[in-house]
Amino acid sequence: MQKYSKETLVGIFVLVGLACIGYMTVNLGDVSLFQDDTYPLTARFSKVTGLRNGSIVNMLGLEIGRVGKLTIDQEKQQAVAELRIQKGIKIYDDAIASIKTEGIIGDRYVSVDPGGGGTLLKGGDAIVETEAPADLMDLVSKYAFGDVKK
Repeated sequence: MQKYSKETLVGIFVLVGLACIGYMTVNLGDVSLFQDDTYPLTARFSKVTGLRNGSIVNMLGLEIGRVGKLTIDQEKQQAVAELRIQKGIKIYDDAIASIKTEGIIGDRYVSVDPGGGGTLLKGGDAIVETEAPADLMDLVSKYAFGDVKK
């Protein structure tokens, strides 16, 4: 009798542990199980150095989404970033998407200025105005070798 009660307690402990691991995987991994509460927008950049899938999309200092996937448009020679924006966030057709860096050597993220003077963007639309990231090494080399004009 004692043997079965210990096995039962161990079984319950293992099930609780697996449930906790599953919960943490869903919450920390940004996994959506049942529905997707985002809509896609695309943005074209001349370069996306340092940006990766899952990078943060920021607006007014708040996280509003994630970068979905990065592809190349061979015909236009541009990088295309899919932005997964939370439903309910309004972005207009005069919005500006910029690739920025957290701190001096931090991760890259997409900063969106929402605009407001145009029509509302819907899922699948594109943000036309974009700014590529500033390359720190280019700036340092220009300063070091005298290419910076006063």
